[in-house]
Amino acid sequence: MTTLRRRVYFYLEDTQSWLPRLLQLAIALLILGNVAAVVLESVAHIEAAYAAQFLLFEQISVALFSLEYLLRLYSAPENPSFAEARSPRMAYLTSPMAIVDLLAIAPFFLAMFISVDTRILRVLRLLRVFKLARYSASLELLGTVMRKEASSFASALFVMLIIIIFAASGMYAVERHIQPEHFGSIPAAMWWATVTLTTVGYGDVVPHTALGKAFGMVITLAGVGMAALPAGILASGFSRELELRRERFTDHVQEALADGVLSGDEREALDEAAEELGIPDEDAQALLRRATAQPAKQCPHCGGHV
Repeated sequence: MTTLRRRVYFYLEDTQSWLPRLLQLAIALLILGNVAAVVLESVAHIEAAYAAQFLLFEQISVALFSLEYLLRLYSAPENPSFAEARSPRMAYLTSPMAIVDLLAIAPFFLAMFISVDTRILRVLRLLRVFKLARYSASLELLGTVMRKEASSFASALFVMLIIIIFAASGMYAVERHIQPEHFGSIPAAMWWATVTLTTVGYGDVVPHTALGKAFGMVITLAGVGMAALPAGILASGFSRELELRRERFTDHVQEALADGVLSGDEREALDEAAEELGIPDEDAQALLRRATAQPAKQCPHCGGHV
């Protein structure tokens, strides 16, 4: 017998049935609508003309997001990610997506109790866009890569911080008497060092002395490599994660083909696995064709399939 809690979880998380997918699409469109509303509200004449409509839309959105948050909290014990925890609901409350869900509604309730600058509230409301990670395989993949490569990113940022301090110290030593307003202290020189190392180069602060220019050339060349380092980490992380997901999908295919027959239910389960893993349909079909084209291995002792 299907319990109410199970049905709530089904409608929130199922990706195959049309009604849950329609509900998830509606939530995604509501998130995009909120982002558009925040952007339009920043235009003074639009906000003045449609202030009441913006307020009504915000109230309806917060009510729906709050309901979604409570329903996800209620159905957390049905979620395999939290079911084995000592307290499934507490495990959900401390999960990254639950924190994003809370941040999506917190600014509205925060404004009810304390006076907050509306500009700050707008920025906080933009955090709702991160709720799309639950409905976008691409954003979920990005989050996974960022989480797995966190130590590599931290190491790259630490090295960049050291080079920024070194560059700012060098320019302070060379240019402090020529441009005290820009290089009069190491913290002041860190602006130049940061925009130079990240290859942004606004041009608002430049060295004037020959030694300063020579030092700046060295720092600029170093910045080319340093700016490429995080991009390289991200690219390699994406490639590795995609390969791991393809291998996992191939394992699912091998399990489905263990009996030599791919039933309709097994094909539907493979489609669901491909969607959860963020594997495009054409890649999933190619992996499936490759697996079915391989001859079945036989045990050398009994002659059975392995």
